[in-house]
Amino acid sequence: MRVTERVAVEADAREDSPVGRDPAFAAQQQRDRYGGSVGEINRWIDGLRDADGRGWMPHIAPIHAGTNAKALSVLSDPGPATKDCVGSGFLCIENDDQTAETQAHAFAEVGLAAADVLPWNAYPWYSGGTPLKAADKNAGADVLRRLIGMLPDLHVVLLQGGNAKDCWQRVEKADPGLVRRRGLTVLETYHPSRQALWHSDEAERMRRQQHRVDTYRQVSDALARLHTTTEGD
Repeated sequence: MRVTERVAVEADAREDSPVGRDPAFAAQQQRDRYGGSVGEINRWIDGLRDADGRGWMPHIAPIHAGTNAKALSVLSDPGPATKDCVGSGFLCIENDDQTAETQAHAFAEVGLAAADVLPWNAYPWYSGGTPLKAADKNAGADVLRRLIGMLPDLHVVLLQGGNAKDCWQRVEKADPGLVRRRGLTVLETYHPSRQALWHSDEAERMRRQQHRVDTYRQVSDALARLHTTTEGD
């Protein structure tokens, strides 16, 4: 059972059913990775793999939006759960790791559908935790800018964590008129990892967690307004 199908289950039960262990679901994602709206992006990703010797890059899971994305969620860099032969091979809200599970529960809580959101990373290649240099960050920003050019319906950019914010600053430096020209709403919050919430003050930890949920709700509300406007046209 996937996270998005068990949001109402008690917290203790959730721990007994970690994300990303559904073989049938995983097989379907593999079969569909070059179909639908993610197909064009995943073929583009194939061409980016090992670009300039940077190595491997995960595909986008078909459960997510592709070229039809209304929201783009940017994190830091792909974790082990995204890697082939170790994890799913995808950026996916159903991956078997804490970050994905946190997002899955929070997205479901605010009514944000995976099918509306395209997941991405400030540095989209798998780095294995190697510290990023300025050239790496610039390469990630360049790819993000190219990705946005493939998303004609994009409305909201969600930046989660410091690396995502840094990447966006580089994108805007390269294309200062992007946000205005595309009419984008750019929202910032904390990364969905436990580390991002850590603080010696419990009240601050709670504030950060609530900020994250509130920002997700802003994304959901923005997409709902967009849907209402589209229906009224």
